[in-house]
Amino acid sequence: MSDKKRKGKAPRGGGGGGVGDSAASGGVAVGADRDLKKPRVEAEQVPPSSSLRSDTRVVLVEVTRVYSDEADVETREPEADELLYADTCRELQRLMGEVDELKSQGMRHNAPEIEERKTQVCIHFMTLKKLNRLAHIRCKKGRDATYENKQKVDALHLQLQNLRYEVMHLQKEITKCLEFKSKHEEIELVSVEEFYRDAPPEISKEEITSKEPHLQTLARLDWELEQRKRLTEQYSESIGSKDKIAKDIEVKREHLNNLYPQLNAVLQATVPLQECLAMPFDQTHKQADVARHLPAPLYVLFVQASAYAQACDKRLCVSVEGDVDEAKALAKQTEESPDDESDSDQEEEAPQTKRRRATLGVKLEDKRKQLLRRHPLCVALDISCKANKSTLHLQFRYLPALHVVTVKARVGASEQPSSISGGDLLTPDSLLTCLYPGDHGNDSPNPANRFHLQRLGMESLGSYVQEVGRPYVWVQWLAGLHFPAQPTESVSAQSVLSASHMETTVRLLRMRLLGRLALQRQFAALEHCILPVSAESQPLFPAKMVSRLIQWTASTYDEYKVLPYTRHVVEAGLAQESDLYFSALIERGTAKLRVAVLLSPSFPSPAPILSLCLSWNGERSSQTDDNIRAIESEVCVHAGELMGPKPGYELLTNQLARICACLDVYLETWSPDVSVEGPREFPRDKMCLRLSRGPNRLKPFKYNPRQGFFTHR
Repeated sequence: MSDKKRKGKAPRGGGGGGVGDSAASGGVAVGADRDLKKPRVEAEQVPPSSSLRSDTRVVLVEVTRVYSDEADVETREPEADELLYADTCRELQRLMGEVDELKSQGMRHNAPEIEERKTQVCIHFMTLKKLNRLAHIRCKKGRDATYENKQKVDALHLQLQNLRYEVMHLQKEITKCLEFKSKHEEIELVSVEEFYRDAPPEISKEEITSKEPHLQTLARLDWELEQRKRLTEQYSESIGSKDKIAKDIEVKREHLNNLYPQLNAVLQATVPLQECLAMPFDQTHKQADVARHLPAPLYVLFVQASAYAQACDKRLCVSVEGDVDEAKALAKQTEESPDDESDSDQEEEAPQTKRRRATLGVKLEDKRKQLLRRHPLCVALDISCKANKSTLHLQFRYLPALHVVTVKARVGASEQPSSISGGDLLTPDSLLTCLYPGDHGNDSPNPANRFHLQRLGMESLGSYVQEVGRPYVWVQWLAGLHFPAQPTESVSAQSVLSASHMETTVRLLRMRLLGRLALQRQFAALEHCILPVSAESQPLFPAKMVSRLIQWTASTYDEYKVLPYTRHVVEAGLAQESDLYFSALIERGTAKLRVAVLLSPSFPSPAPILSLCLSWNGERSSQTDDNIRAIESEVCVHAGELMGPKPGYELLTNQLARICACLDVYLETWSPDVSVEGPREFPRDKMCLRLSRGPNRLKPFKYNPRQGFFTHR
């Protein structure tokens, strides 16, 4: 046989395709499949490390025997097969190495040594196949056992789920039974003690029902039915009695209606007597009848102001003014007309034509007027002052669209001196400003009004105060209105809020009026260069003051803040646009003292702030001269000593008088120039204990009224 043919046959034998392989794979496998239950024939166990010659005989015996693989699986250990598999693989590796070595030495493929090793390799491959079959059988048995156990677990799990479902169903039924409520449970039955006490024995049956709760409940229900039947009979009797009484009332009402004209004639006859006795019962009755048509905020204001006037303040007069018929028509129109929002939406949805564009401005103006429309009725308060017989007239009006109350003020004074500088003291814009701190009345306290005004292209409500009045916060309080920081759906008038602020507000209004009238009288004298010091305040000053006032004029905030000697007041935030500003000029010889006056709207508290600038031997102010600063401190910081008679309306003139006295001390105690001959310009007239003190050489500006001399603080 040629080498080419040998090469074709050799791989078949070496690859396990020879006789031995077919016997192992065919004969053994078929025999095993044919009779799996037959006992296997034990083969001789030859270790794989034995020599090739000794193994040949054993392998041939094993091939011819029939195996029962499934029986082997039961008797063999997987660990032993794993060790056998490792040994077989090592032996195969050794044999392959030897064959390769022999071929490298030049031996032929069919050499006996090589053929012998090929045969041994085939035997080892048969062993591997055997182990592979055993592994597959073990895997199959494991899967079968796992599947059987899984089936058992699934069956047990299904049984568990069925039991859980039955338990849940039973729990639901138990819960339904426990939560079941009968119709009789909604009925409020009498207590058991009352039932056995009041119910007749034929219904209560205490011997039986006391031991059986069910029978007891049935008996109580029977007693409840019996009681309701009795009450129904009583109700029918009461209805009949009610109808009879209603008929009697109707007869009496008709009699009273016929009596009303006679009583009215009697009341009209008593009007002269009421006027003579100052007991206007008829007028009060008419005012109360008209007040019924006021809107809720003004009605609260009217009721609380009337109650306060009747109980605490006889000089407060409350009245209702306006057209009652127009108020009735407005109320009826408000009930019948649709919402303004729906009208505006319909107008926006409607197509715009050329004619509508021509009248768009007119409609917008009408909407603005409608927004600022005032209620036809208003409440008037007249606050009288007994001291000077002056009256403050306040007129409160309600804006329904904006839901705020505004006020207009007017002062009626008798024989009040007029002054140029005090011309703005009693104007409506200045009189009520900052009655409470920070309340200027320029903006609406209702936060929703901002959106109403912006929708119509209008500025703040402060632009229309001359027309509708000022919406001060205290006015809303008197009307029982309180607006939170954020808009809310509805704000109702509260009588409690109005009552809590009525007394304080009336007192502040009367004090404001008296203070402004006192300032106006003082300004009239100051314009004539007269310091009106009253007899009660005269002991606060020396008997003789050489310095004198030569000018008093009104000023403005813009003029005040540009002055160099008032800059520290402006920077400290003490000067506001709502304050009152004036300027004065005090003179003695060649020295001229300019005084910038800042008055708070609620004069005399806080005290006026006076800033000084002395023109003498140069400009001297509190920034450059410690003595000028000391004079300012004397009249501003220690203003409590200059209040005069309560409530302190003479504080401003007393401050100016103290400045004149301090200026005399400043000039008289000034050290003269010894090089200049002749008499002194400012001879000493004031008595001082010490001319100066301290490192700053401050002069004595504090006046001791008892001893009549000046001293240091």
